[in-house]
Amino acid sequence: MTNKPIADRLRPETFGEVCGQEHLVSPKGVITRMLNAGRISNMIFFGPPGTGKTTVANIIAKNSGMELFKLNATTASLSDVKEVISQSSSVFSTNGILLYLDEIQYFNKKQQQSLLEYIEDGRVTLIASTTENPYFYIYDALISRCSVFEFKAVDAKSILPVLRRALDTINKEEGKEKVACDEALLFLASCAHGDVRHALTLFEGAYFASEDEITIEVAKEFIPSISAGMFDRDSDVHHNLLSGLQKSIRGSDPDAAVFYLAKLLEGGDILSPIRRLQVIASEDIGLAYPQAAQITYALCESAKSLGLPEARIPLASCAIMLATAPKSNSAYEAIARASEDIKAGKGDTIPKHLVAPLFRGYKYPHEYPNHYVVQQYLPDDIKNAKYYTYGDNKTEQAAKAYWDLIKGKK
Repeated sequence: MTNKPIADRLRPETFGEVCGQEHLVSPKGVITRMLNAGRISNMIFFGPPGTGKTTVANIIAKNSGMELFKLNATTASLSDVKEVISQSSSVFSTNGILLYLDEIQYFNKKQQQSLLEYIEDGRVTLIASTTENPYFYIYDALISRCSVFEFKAVDAKSILPVLRRALDTINKEEGKEKVACDEALLFLASCAHGDVRHALTLFEGAYFASEDEITIEVAKEFIPSISAGMFDRDSDVHHNLLSGLQKSIRGSDPDAAVFYLAKLLEGGDILSPIRRLQVIASEDIGLAYPQAAQITYALCESAKSLGLPEARIPLASCAIMLATAPKSNSAYEAIARASEDIKAGKGDTIPKHLVAPLFRGYKYPHEYPNHYVVQQYLPDDIKNAKYYTYGDNKTEQAAKAYWDLIKGKK
């Protein structure tokens, strides 16, 4: 008997054995085609845990002939990276070095920058992995030198053959002939929410807790009484509850808002509804009731200080306040329109009179009546763009009336 987890004992050694990720490692997958062409670029893998990021890096290293070094950014330092780099001149690394850096989001900007020199001159080929959005957590200069590939959660039916292999493997190791019904295996796979490693961990526990057959009843003993879908922040159930909360508040239904909030809190999650309530305060209530954001923040901070179960009270107050408040999405629409122009490549050149250090031609509004003077602020190619439209609520209409008067539109 071995204490090595079944997930490690069954770790795939070829792309054909990888569960899911067909868009990357099937015979026509992009990584397979790159490997077959003999060209491995620097890469960033991102996606949920247990979806094969480390496994694929291992297979790439094995098939490319490069020497593989692994570091985890949660514990590694610059000295660890430099130690790997020092191996690049070793006679044992004639085919090059492949550095697999897990959880790269934990490296700060300076640490990430330190990698640039080595990947630019080809001494090291980098494969970095992260469970977070790389465009938020990885330095732009590093991303621009890497191909970015998304690893997706694996559906339960795709995990089923892996659990069957696990059953055969453990039976052979233990000299037993246990059986398992598809219902039990699919239940375990679905409760892992796309994480193959977690599904194997659940299966291994169920195997050794069973007599001759792994039944659905045994499988259920390894799942908490709290719905895994409610508790797992990456699950569809969890996202649907958050969506129900926001849409109920947006639709001014306090009863539904409190219901979805209660479902989330009963699932043991407090941070996700807190974050969503703060988003709602600015996205859906916005400028119709600007104080809503401040009140929401205070109530959410109170909830975090209290913790569950008492946190339910300030969060319920918040949800009801937002549901019954006047609504405006004018700020949300304005930033969305501006973002569209930016993505289209517009507005790259800021007017010269707004740029330091001379500000030549700039008119200082406070020196003019009512602290306002006509002046161009947007770049020339979008100087007439209109992103913000006043909402039809009392607060924004009052602001509109004031500025219409000041700007001579009335």
